[in-house]
Amino acid sequence: MTKKIVLVIASPPIPFGKPDSHWYYVLLKGLVGRGHQVSAFVACTTPEEVEQTQALFPDSDLQCYLFRPPQGLRGKWQSFHRPHSYMFDSAFRQALSKRLAEPYDVLHLEQLWSGWLGLGKPEKTVVTVHYLFSEDRAFESADWLTQIHRWRTYGAEQYLLKSLPRFITLSDRLADRIHQVHPDATTHTIPLGFDLSHSPFHEDRPQQSQPIVGLIGNFRWKPTYSAAERLLTRLWAEIKAQVPNARLQIVGRAAKTQFAAFEGLPDLSIHQDVPDIAPYFNQMDVLLYAPTVGSGMKVKVMESFAFGTCVVTTPEGVEGLPAQDEIHAGIAQDDRALIQKTVALLKDPARRETQRRNARLLLEQTCSPDVTLIQVERVYDAIVEANQ
Repeated sequence: MTKKIVLVIASPPIPFGKPDSHWYYVLLKGLVGRGHQVSAFVACTTPEEVEQTQALFPDSDLQCYLFRPPQGLRGKWQSFHRPHSYMFDSAFRQALSKRLAEPYDVLHLEQLWSGWLGLGKPEKTVVTVHYLFSEDRAFESADWLTQIHRWRTYGAEQYLLKSLPRFITLSDRLADRIHQVHPDATTHTIPLGFDLSHSPFHEDRPQQSQPIVGLIGNFRWKPTYSAAERLLTRLWAEIKAQVPNARLQIVGRAAKTQFAAFEGLPDLSIHQDVPDIAPYFNQMDVLLYAPTVGSGMKVKVMESFAFGTCVVTTPEGVEGLPAQDEIHAGIAQDDRALIQKTVALLKDPARRETQRRNARLLLEQTCSPDVTLIQVERVYDAIVEANQ
């Protein structure tokens, strides 16, 4: 049965924008395509994002609003009192309130911080939790301002988790953490949906004379930064010693800014803020992503699976995916095992070919839009039934 859905998303639904943007694209496109009446409210950071979103969804009930970091004493107080609520300015909140005064079935809020908007209508609200700052051990600096920021952010997470009744999570780990904070909460574990049409899989990937190990991501985000630092300082030298012709590439936001000190390493290339990540995935033989922290699903791993790039990672790297070691990815926790699994793949093209095909199939079976959206619709059914 089709429903009236009010959808709030904290970044624009643009494929290959921010890490969560691809899911927002799948969600909004899929819900509209399945016949639901969707009123979408989108927070954007630039006018270009507004234009791109409106161009992608020209016929949808869509409202985009720009947000800016908090300014002045009033903005700083708002950010302190309700961390990250500045993403939804007064115009955004007023428009949303006007829509919620009309009939609707479900208020679907993406990202925990959008939960500030659902406190007045909890019975019809579901919040998707993509990650938790407290699980990721963000803001670990001893600096006193960072300590205050951590205290307020972690406290706000706890408050929202305790105040809202129903959540969609991306993994059992996140669901368990929510139940520790709010034992009576209802949780639904649903993986991120991924539109594979935007990630063409090359059946015959050419073999390179110099195999490439790499990492792609936003290096201002602590889990990705920690993975790159580990790769550069603890893993790469031994991989290079065992596979002398191997090359290493670090690609993504703030890559050169964060790792300029490593640019002298042999056969290392660093590419910052590239316009298109597809060529880098397609030329990479192994994505080595070994974060020391990081909750939720890792879009960079999903993208690697989609493009057919082999992955070596930690259990955190495949969180939310039913991936098996040596079948879909090389999965290990300690440095030596991560190095061994990477070297084995670099030296064995047949192993790489089998693993990348298995990984792509896994993504098709567990994260295709049809599979994930059916599960989201079941959550909506449960909300409507509970409010009858």
